[in-house]
Parts: sequence; C-alpha cells; structure tokens
Amino acid sequence: MSAILKATTPSAPEKILPCPAPCSNENNPELLATQDSSSYRSLYEPLVNGIPTEPQRSAAADFLRDSLRDTPVGADDLPSSGADLMAWMEASMQAVHGKYQHYLQTRQSGAPRQYFANRSHALYFLRQVAPTKLVDGSWLYGLCAYADNPRLSDLVVTYLEELGNGDADKNHVTLYRGLLARYGLDPIDDLPDAHYEQGLIQLALGWNAQEFLPEIVGFNLAYEQLPLHLLISAYELNELGIDPYYFTLHVTVDNTDTGHARRACQAAIDAAPRMDDGGEYWRRLRAGAKLGDLGVGTLDVIRGFNIDHEVVRIFSHKAPAGHGAHSDFCKVAGRKVNDWLADPKNVPAFLAALEHGGWIKKNQPAAESRFWNLLQGDRAEMFGVFSPYELQVIHDWIRGDASGDGASFETTTQAQSTGAVAQVPRRPLSFRVAERLRLAKGATSSTNTLSPASNEHQWLDTDLSLLREQLPTLGPAEQRDLLVRAMSPALHWTPAGLMATKAFIDRTYAV
Repeated sequence: MSAILKATTPSAPEKILPCPAPCSNENNPELLATQDSSSYRSLYEPLVNGIPTEPQRSAAADFLRDSLRDTPVGADDLPSSGADLMAWMEASMQAVHGKYQHYLQTRQSGAPRQYFANRSHALYFLRQVAPTKLVDGSWLYGLCAYADNPRLSDLVVTYLEELGNGDADKNHVTLYRGLLARYGLDPIDDLPDAHYEQGLIQLALGWNAQEFLPEIVGFNLAYEQLPLHLLISAYELNELGIDPYYFTLHVTVDNTDTGHARRACQAAIDAAPRMDDGGEYWRRLRAGAKLGDLGVGTLDVIRGFNIDHEVVRIFSHKAPAGHGAHSDFCKVAGRKVNDWLADPKNVPAFLAALEHGGWIKKNQPAAESRFWNLLQGDRAEMFGVFSPYELQVIHDWIRGDASGDGASFETTTQAQSTGAVAQVPRRPLSFRVAERLRLAKGATSSTNTLSPASNEHQWLDTDLSLLREQLPTLGPAEQRDLLVRAMSPALHWTPAGLMATKAFIDRTYAV
C-alpha cells in the first residue's frame, strides 16, 4: 500500500467533457496483454487495490466503451430534460414506497419472506454482492480533483458522504468489510467472475472521470434513487438477526429531500452545458444511467441461491486442504476419506455416502447428525475447519425446510455445549430487538466495532505513517493531490484514507 501514497497523480487535463471515441491500441503490447483477458476480475483488481497504471486505466476506459455499446437501446423513464428531474424522482420514490407498503402488508398477513429462505441464503447474498459493495461510491472518485468547480460540488459531496466524511462508522466500504468479517463471509476470492462486472463499471468510471463525466452523472442519477430491493433486504436481514445497518444507512442517505437522490438530480442539472450541444450531454447521461443495469443484479443473486449446490461448492473448495489430513482409519462407505477428497469431483458422491451411512440425517435437527457433531460442540474433532458462513450453510442444509425459521447454527452449538435439548425458536429475535436487549444489559453496541476516525493517532498503519510524514513537506497543491490519492478506492476505508478525507474536507470547505 505504501507505493500508493508515493505515486504521481496525473495532472488534470484542460477539458473535462470530451466525448468518448474509439482508440487503437495495436502498438501498445502492455495494454494488449491487459485486454486479452476476458476476466472482469483481472481488470477490477488493479483499479481497487492501488493507483492503476496508464495502460490499466486505458483498458478500463475501453471496457466502458464496450459496456456503453452493450446497454439496452430503447425507452426508459428518465425525463428528456433537467426541468422534469425532480418530479421524476418524486414519482419514482412514491412508486417504491407504495410497493414496499404492499410488501409489509403481505408479511403482516402471514406471507413468508420474499427474498431469503433462511439465514444461509441471506449470508450467501451478502457474500456474492461483495465485489460491488466494496467499491461503493467509486464512480465519483475522479471528481475529487475538481472539487473547486461549483458545478460538480454535489457530486463531490456525495462521494465524501460515501466515505462517511472520514468517520469509520459511516464509511460505506468500511461498514461492508466489517459485515463480511462479522459473519465469516471472507475471503471472497472464489466468486464467479460475472459478479465483478458491476463493480468494474463503477471503478472504471471513477478512474476515467475526465472522459466520461456525462456518463458518471447519469450513472449517479440512476444509482442513487431508492430501489425497492434495498428496503426489503434491510427488513429481512433484520428479521433473520443479521445487522442491516449498511442497507438502512443507504435508505436514509439516499432520501429525496436532502439526500443523494435529490443531490443527483441537481448535479445532472448543474453539469448540463449552457451552450447548445445538440442533445449530446443528455444522450450520454441516459447511456450512463443504464450502466447500473449491467452485470449480475441483486435479484439475480438472490434467485441464484441453491443450497445443495452451495454445499457442494464449499466441500469442493475444502477438499484440497482435507486430502491427506485424515488417517487411514477414517473411512466412509469402506473408502478412505483421503481418497474421497483426492478429487473435488467426488464431493457429491461423498456427501451421498455420508447421508447413506447415517453420518448426516437430512431434515432433522443438526445435532442429531454425527457429522455435525464433528464440526461443533464439546471436543469437536473438526472444529475450525469451516468458516461461520460455511457452518451456517451446512446447518441449514441438514435441517432442510425447518431452516426457514432463520435460526443461527450457534443456537444448536450453544445447546450442545450446555447439554440442553436443541430447541430452535420458531421466530428468532430480530437484530434490532437483540441489540436493544444487549444494550439493556450493559453491553456495548455491536453495530459500531470500528474505531472512530478521531482516534486515528491510535492506529498502527504504514500508510498512515507515510501520510503524516509526507503531508507537512508539500505545498498546498501537492498536499491536495496527496489527499486525493489517499481517498482512492484502494485507501479511503483505511486509517490513512479516513484521516485524508477529514483533512480534504477541512481544506476544501473550511469557512
């Protein structure tokens, strides 16, 4: 990470509104090598983990051009001019609120959850969408260098709020990283490549702001409007005892009064040309708005959950580590466990053999399965082999339809450790109710386990040390460049980035 702070920020070009045009890269071997990969993740990684090289930024720009060509052509509900944007926003909000109220009424009438069948389904969703959530707000990053331009101020302020204005407990990426860690959902290095497409779009926009300003404005306009799935996700996560704060925070900051939704409309109006451009700005804005529809969406992820497939994936991923770790006495269906695990392709047959041999009793309480007792409970021989997320999936898979009660695997584990009968509550406490009970007993809030940015002097961090060392030695312009670098997608969620965000706000908006 240290090299990020030492990197040179490209100087701002004279123009910020050029029209994208195809370019030829046939004489650039490094760029060709980058583009030869069909992997979204291979383009995503250098944009999120550091300051990308010029060839990497160019490859991202080419990807955006291809994406813009792939956006659906046809009617959309965006108005034809800025004069109608506020009315459009209000109408969209009212429609979403109406649908959400209908959802609540059906739930109160006894309808089941609409999104998540059980707790593992919800955790699966949080894990699968991580590549997009971990770059939240990144499409606006490139505008920080233009914070002095009043026509871009609403966009820059929105980016700073995505960064929590330097507070760790409000920084969206910091919050999501905490969510992944809290529920044992990381690492996420085995996700399907398609899940990186939407995050790549956002990063590519952020690193090529000078070329794609109208598209950024359009993307921001569409993306910051309140979607129905955000409200339902937050409701059902809370119901399943999973912290919904990351999602409820977006509901509040994207409000249509003073929030990002209204600010996005105003930004579209402010950035529009005052001179006649033949409608080019609005055409490109509309194209940018459609970029948010590309990639694997929220509902696609939710519908894609298959617990049988997920169990096979988990065991297949674990097989190389387990192969050779068992003694010759460990056998299932007369075959050594080491042999079963020698090839991940054996996993479905291995699971069937475990069930046939009575090691796993499907559609029964998990504690009645001998295999589960190897994973959890007193003197569990395989304790620590599976992550909390993986344990939840196995737990729900064994219990079958009964897992619809949303119980955590920890309920069974606690019952085993106390010798009590594992009775899973029909309606587990929601996250908010459980949190209120914890606080009433004098516990500290589990929703804010991150140190606030005001205590950054207590953090031990190499980039923070470099920032403190370099900042006083630079002139005002160079200081601004350094702070902007530290607010990049790679760093803004770290101690250095949080400190830089506060310093940037102080220098830019000090009265």
